[in-house]
Amino acid sequence: MNSVLAIFAHPDDIEFVAAGTLLRLKQLGWAIHYMNVANGCCGSTITDREQTAGIRLEESRRSAALLGATFYPPICDDLDVFYNRQNLAKVSAVVRLAKPNIILTHARQDYMEDHMETCRLAVTAAFSRSVPNYKTEPPVPTSDQDVVIYHAQPHGNRLPDGTVFHPQCTVSIDEVIETKLAMLGCHESQQQWLQSTQKMNSYLQTMLDLCGEVGSMSGHPIRYGEGWTKHLHLGFGPVDFDPLNLIALRKTT
Repeated sequence: MNSVLAIFAHPDDIEFVAAGTLLRLKQLGWAIHYMNVANGCCGSTITDREQTAGIRLEESRRSAALLGATFYPPICDDLDVFYNRQNLAKVSAVVRLAKPNIILTHARQDYMEDHMETCRLAVTAAFSRSVPNYKTEPPVPTSDQDVVIYHAQPHGNRLPDGTVFHPQCTVSIDEVIETKLAMLGCHESQQQWLQSTQKMNSYLQTMLDLCGEVGSMSGHPIRYGEGWTKHLHLGFGPVDFDPLNLIALRKTT
């Protein structure tokens, strides 16, 4: 069975930029794997770290259940997402367990370091999948399947300098938008957090607005989209291996 693994930084990141694509692949019979690297412990101004991490873990599990995904627990606290040996060994173990043909992860340039460090971890973990002398934590045997990494849109569809970022391809999520909304709605604790810290009056509406902007970038008659940019194939698979083409739209010239 074909397999896709989403590796993102925090609870609700998958729901903002990748859940629609995962749902579309699920419809085609793909096995779905879901990982947040960080536990979300800093995502509240009301509850303490331990309470917040527990709340957000349950929210993530509910969302993954709606998706029908295999759930992998987080490996570190918020703002402890570093490209180091400990984190890499744990993310690499998940990659070997999931045996993905597609890895979805953050943009290489994004508005915060947790996102970019998660991207780095995901890329190297994908590379290490078939390296027998690299030891994961826990130990997992190597896998040698071809894999493609696709990078999501940066938060706000903009690079850190404010430049609008246009993806290479877009997945229409019109037919799964209600389930994507329900998945993001599982993260109800984030309404207070995002409103108080990032001035998002409605995080659900923010998601719709951002996906609507991606849809308009696509050049196709769709309302909502998720954008993706393919990582260089070297070290991962053949140059023409591009399985997201099953559902992706590309601009015509």
